Amino acid sequence: VQLQASGGGLVQAGGSLRLSCAASGRTFSRYAMGWFRQAPGKEREFVARISWSGGNTYYADSVKGRFTISRDNAKNTVYLQMNSLKPEDTAVYYCAARLNYAGNWVSGGMDYWGKGTQVTVSS
Repeated sequence: VQLQASGGGLVQAGGSLRLSCAASGRTFSRYAMGWFRQAPGKEREFVARISWSGGNTYYADSVKGRFTISRDNAKNTVYLQMNSLKPEDTAVYYCAARLNYAGNWVSGGMDYWGKGTQVTVSS
């Protein structure tokens, strides 16, 4: 599975962005998908994940209620809708895939990574 994230940009605080992650390969629907982010000088952190069917989702506390993860298996794409953005959301955002939805989602436990997309939120 190859992943390509897009949709980042510069937005003012309170604004919205939608990230997309396009996957290649016919096995996309078998994988749970997630988003991570990494701010300058900080470790990469988990943001959100979604099961292969889309029926289960989970969010980091810092984004709960503001971000929504979704997927379209027919289009081999996963999305991250980000609303009410804050300056502390500024980071490079990465999509990632792994077969097992359950368990801890840490950066070392993913099967595939996409290249990141920069999100910058100005105050």
